Amino acid sequence: MAIPWFQIILFIGSTILSYLLRPPSQTPGKIDPPEPAGLSDFNIPTASSGREIPVVFGTRWVKGPNVVWYGDLRTEAITEVSGDADGKKK
Repeated sequence: MAIPWFQIILFIGSTILSYLLRPPSQTPGKIDPPEPAGLSDFNIPTASSGREIPVVFGTRWVKGPNVVWYGDLRTEAITEVSGDADGKKK
């Protein structure tokens, strides 16, 4: 079986090319952490008074629709502690 030299050369060439074309980081040698997502990054349904209702003909995707009621949405704080008071797991 012959060694696929073309594939090996293509792999090495694409590895070198991807290394040369990568975006520069702010601090050399370290990877920049991603920014956390905020509520403005999501298009979730809202229920607000005074907001216009779009008139849609046919099938369309409406980003962040205004709804009257959307389930029983609530949050609960997690108060359960795992492990001993020393922080060690049992």
